[in-house]
Amino acid sequence: MLRRLRLASIASLSVAAACTDNIGPTVGPCAVADGFPLTLAVGQYFAVFPTVDSACVRFGANASPDTVEYLVVPQIVTGTPGLTTGFRLLGNNPAAAAVTAQLVSPGGSRRASTARQFDEFLRRSEQTRRYGSEPVSVVASPRVAATPPAPAPPAPNRAFRVFSSLTSTQFTTVNAVLKVVKTHVAIYVDTLAPPGGLSDAALDSLGDLFDTRLYPIDTTAFGRESDVDGNGLVLVLMTPVVNRFVNQAQCDTAGYIAGFFFSFDVDPFYASNPNSNKAELFYSLVPDPAGTLSCAHADTTVNKVVPVTFIHEFQHMISFNEHALKRGAVTGEVLWLNEGMSHFAEELGGRSYLPDSAAYLRFAIGNLFNASQYLADPGSTILVTKSGLGTLEERGVEWLFVRYLVDMFGDSLTRKLNQTSLTGEANIEAQTGHQFELLSSRWALANWVSDLQVPGFTADSVLRYKSVQLRAQYASLHASRPAAFPAVFPLVPSTSAAQTVSLTGTLRAGSAIYHRAFQAPGAVPFALRFISQSGFPLPRAYAPRLNVIRIR
Repeated sequence: MLRRLRLASIASLSVAAACTDNIGPTVGPCAVADGFPLTLAVGQYFAVFPTVDSACVRFGANASPDTVEYLVVPQIVTGTPGLTTGFRLLGNNPAAAAVTAQLVSPGGSRRASTARQFDEFLRRSEQTRRYGSEPVSVVASPRVAATPPAPAPPAPNRAFRVFSSLTSTQFTTVNAVLKVVKTHVAIYVDTLAPPGGLSDAALDSLGDLFDTRLYPIDTTAFGRESDVDGNGLVLVLMTPVVNRFVNQAQCDTAGYIAGFFFSFDVDPFYASNPNSNKAELFYSLVPDPAGTLSCAHADTTVNKVVPVTFIHEFQHMISFNEHALKRGAVTGEVLWLNEGMSHFAEELGGRSYLPDSAAYLRFAIGNLFNASQYLADPGSTILVTKSGLGTLEERGVEWLFVRYLVDMFGDSLTRKLNQTSLTGEANIEAQTGHQFELLSSRWALANWVSDLQVPGFTADSVLRYKSVQLRAQYASLHASRPAAFPAVFPLVPSTSAAQTVSLTGTLRAGSAIYHRAFQAPGAVPFALRFISQSGFPLPRAYAPRLNVIRIR
């Protein structure tokens, strides 16, 4: 009997046994006689805690006339941002050539685009409440909320200071004209916007969309924005300054910026800074059909992309107010969770149009594409990341995790996650009442088994997305858009006979590796050992788990 190996149902994970990292002899594959005995019925799942010297678990013989299939999912479920570790998962008779679990991402999507780099700057500024080198010397205001001025209607003409460079903290003055005023939203347009922009009727329609659909969705799901200027409005500034963030070449190769929220404008720490607009402000590009500023943007394109950007960025505005301004938190929400919440806001915007699937996809297609990039190579992407915004895959995994949490704990969860001074792992644990490690383990299994159709198999309710059928969704997208979605289902685990399992690679905080192990009819018992790549026990601080579920 193996000493100290902790084996528990994922439904009741306990604290891992103590260990000392990389001390003691290295270990190889375990013998069938070693290890903790594990017997699973079809649909049952367990999590092995491999934080001791042997980390070995054994499975019985297959006495049936049918093949037995296990999904094994090595993972580190730490909530500490940025942790990675090498690993090996070995059967008792491992194959001569190990399967490399850390795959190369196709298409180069892991390169951070200009827009994503800028978004990371904004969110990191929001989290840390530091905004880089200032163009003028200004001492931050005391850490108290600014007193808003007396309520007043928005000015018909107004000058704004606009953050204008992606490479340094520079501002420029923009003169704008008030075009639309609604109950919650007012739209200004830069006087230097090129011809061919949105008509007054189109601007009014855009204002109605912001005011009557997107604003209620975000405020219901996440909380309320601040009101530092006392007018009860979110201002939208459409300006060519945003178009000029990238040139034509950058736009063609790395994308463009459709809009953004800059917490500097509402942060009372910087209320005395003349570059602060002291207003709830969403910045947007303008139509430029002739491409005079950068790449061309038709008015129809702006009408499509700006609402999706608005509902995304408005969540960031709400998050900053709820965490930092209303509850006095020194920092905003951590980057990866903040971004996951904003991508979830996009999905909510799309869902508001159902059963109109075309309108739904206009808001949701980005999440589905990003998640497909993650699922195609999950081992290469980190969930609990320090940067949080560098790649499409990171955005995809962040959305998937928030989507799963809401399915487990209800629509009110996102509001609870915002209306607190807690952040990150501690925030999730406080609002769900469950350990982050438990939730990460269940979520990892759900990505494969949620709507898996195998005779005799039914996934436990805690391993299923409730609001999205991933396999059906991706099969439909594959049929209609095969160039963007080349696989019927993007997650494709590696496979082997159970005795010859031999995986090696890198585990990244929160994410997982997927492998299907098959035990032939009449096959003898087998064992699995989960260790570091160098042969030592895996570090306890990384919270390693070997999730196992029997599929058939």
